[in-house]
Amino acid sequence: MIPDTPVPSASAMGGLTPDDLPAYVYDLASLDGHAAAVRAALPGIELYYAVKANPDPELLRVLARHLDGFEVSSGGELAHVRGLFPGAPVSLGGPGKTDAELFGDVTRLHVESPGELRRLLASGRPADVLLRVNLYVPVAGASLAMGGGATPFGMDPGGIAECVALLAGQDTVRLRGIHAHLASGLDAPALLELAAAVLEYARTLGLSEINLGGGMAVSYADPDARFDWRCYGEGLARLRRPGEVLRIEPGRALTVYCGRYVTRVIDVKRVHGELFAVVAGGTHHLRTPATKGHSQPLAALPPGEPVTIVGQLCTPKDVLAHRVPVSLAVGDVVQFTMAGAYAWNISHHDFLMHPKPGFHYLSPEAAGQEIGGVGRR
Repeated sequence: MIPDTPVPSASAMGGLTPDDLPAYVYDLASLDGHAAAVRAALPGIELYYAVKANPDPELLRVLARHLDGFEVSSGGELAHVRGLFPGAPVSLGGPGKTDAELFGDVTRLHVESPGELRRLLASGRPADVLLRVNLYVPVAGASLAMGGGATPFGMDPGGIAECVALLAGQDTVRLRGIHAHLASGLDAPALLELAAAVLEYARTLGLSEINLGGGMAVSYADPDARFDWRCYGEGLARLRRPGEVLRIEPGRALTVYCGRYVTRVIDVKRVHGELFAVVAGGTHHLRTPATKGHSQPLAALPPGEPVTIVGQLCTPKDVLAHRVPVSLAVGDVVQFTMAGAYAWNISHHDFLMHPKPGFHYLSPEAAGQEIGGVGRR
């Protein structure tokens, strides 16, 4: 070890020792506090969690006390949530639904196309649906654009009109409203602009249940720059008219901050003048930095010569952080922060068949408390 290097204590890592690494550590108390603050900033707004961000059961149990329901995007996610919370309100969306998904036990079904709706109508099964609209609106600055132009997601107003016509004259499939998740990675003022456009469109159809999706910005470059939930909540309160039900579906912005990926340095070497630290694990455990093209944020380490932190995979893309100015030596513990969303669950776990990480929870008693949120409506 480098002299005077502050090594995280076992208690700060959920009781882990270096032999337990790599591992994910989730701070459930922190998650509980964050979710409570988000809930408080959104009076009168229905709050669903996008399970795709992180389906870990312990995280879901903590979140559930602050939620109105869950949003899922597959039959697998639906079965997972139903197993944990049998009576919870659940919305199911996503393109390319199978028959099993289309006819599943959900509270709201987000219809992606006239073809999906025709299949649903032909089945004769009752359902409450929202039509997913893809409006032609600017989404500048978004990290991902699911709408605002030609994408595989949702329908343009012509497709919505076709669905409305298909639904006329029957009451087995009940049209409840509009769903719109147009972009991700936007700040509160930008999301409010999109919300205003979606609400204006829904009102032209006489629909008063509007799901505005998620897309709240998360900055890996500046972890302290947080989405302004109070601004967003106050803005939605101004936009909403009496009798309208507004719903949002954040995912990453709820759970990303509660998770850490903790590992240890196996080797340090210099190649053509560049310094590299090889850690146990890698992007097969934490794919986020490779997917989004950033350096994964680090917990505090002593300053030093810029070093690129890589994993154990036989690919040059197995990079967790590029040229970070920290001092590392063999045996040092490294904690990557902001690993609570789109991390383990989107990673290519079995590539090279390395061991999987452990999963550990700080303040686990928070997850064992009675669920009092989901299903209360």
